Amino acid sequence: MGLGILAALVLLGGSLLSVLPHSAAIDTPPASQETTWVPLFEQVWQTVAEKFYDPELNNVNWVAIRQRYQPQVAQARDREAAAAVINSMLAELNTSHTRLYIPEEPAYYQVLGIFVPRSSELRDQIQPFLNGTIAYREIGIITAQQEGKTFIKAVLDGSPAAAAGLQTGDQILSVDQQPFHPIRSFAGPAEQSVTVRIQRTPDPQSQQDVVVTPRLFDGTTMFLDAQSESVAVVEQAGVAIGYIHIWSYASDQAQQLLEQELLYGRLKEADALVLDLREGWGGAPMTVLNLYNDRDLSITNIPRNGNRYTSYSAWQKPVVMLVNEGSRSAKEILAYAFQQYGIGTVVGSRTAGAVVAGQPFVMQDGSLLYIAVADVYIDGNHRLEGVGVTPDVVVPAPLPYAQGADPQKERALAIAAEQVQQGNRSIPAHSS
Repeated sequence: MGLGILAALVLLGGSLLSVLPHSAAIDTPPASQETTWVPLFEQVWQTVAEKFYDPELNNVNWVAIRQRYQPQVAQARDREAAAAVINSMLAELNTSHTRLYIPEEPAYYQVLGIFVPRSSELRDQIQPFLNGTIAYREIGIITAQQEGKTFIKAVLDGSPAAAAGLQTGDQILSVDQQPFHPIRSFAGPAEQSVTVRIQRTPDPQSQQDVVVTPRLFDGTTMFLDAQSESVAVVEQAGVAIGYIHIWSYASDQAQQLLEQELLYGRLKEADALVLDLREGWGGAPMTVLNLYNDRDLSITNIPRNGNRYTSYSAWQKPVVMLVNEGSRSAKEILAYAFQQYGIGTVVGSRTAGAVVAGQPFVMQDGSLLYIAVADVYIDGNHRLEGVGVTPDVVVPAPLPYAQGADPQKERALAIAAEQVQQGNRSIPAHSS
């Protein structure tokens, strides 16, 4: 399978974890007055001109765009500033899956963790820029900017941030008395704790210090580890509701873990399932829908003691899907399928509308240019790019100072319990 097809249902540009490369990560060239990022700009511009899925480049005058942005890159003081200009240029295409990722940001390392194990070509191309394996120090938070403030949007299951008690909605004021930066804030030696200053409510009196110890994560398995940590059975109105959060669907192991837990593991005896696809990364093949096939095969084993042990090939109980604006790419296609084919109720907020096929290209400095290389249509003529999927049940989830509240998850659990009590997988009418 070619790299472009592998990338077709993977979103790169979803939610970002705050991570830090340790000594085995990619070197960052020192900034100096002699450093120029114009060659990088020119390579990005040319690669887009040759590889972007639309030869008309969405009717953008790409030559004029080059003339507008190139002088700005020439004035950039470092690669972060140059990348900001380049990404402003790429935004002119008004298309998802089109962005430059650099070693100074967390997403760069997440891209490598997703694609390097799946592509020997990419592995060979990036190897000259690597000092070792893809591993990172991180605390496991997803952040969002609102009105110039940084808020924690989600906390990775099983992460140091979760262990320290950081919550969704916390405003990050500083780290070790310095402004928060998703890379530099965690640049200390291994096992060294950091002090995160947060504000939990609009009242400044709610400010407090939280001590967190970052740890090393394997970039190729960290999302799978978080998925495993998320598995839980929640009692709701006398009903046992299984819950699992798939942070990234960009590996076969994500679906394998889901099936193992549902059919044989911790969620087997649950009465219903809440499938959380919020935040993170896409990448799921459409075969994952086979798990919810109405034509279920059962196998019963009867050993010497006479006890019967029955296994099933599909999940026949109610399932509720959770999505939000951080659900992108293949996750959006799954949400669309849940609605169109009556698989289950979709709860949350409208998805990102980021559904095209993308492919990463290694640039001359080791940065990664991700480009939309093919348009995507569902069922022949339905396009989700720029549109997204509106849930069956819309539940707002205000972020600032949420104090860990998750109204979307609570509503999903309640709907799952109601469907068990009703004895069916009925989908409620669209509501908010």
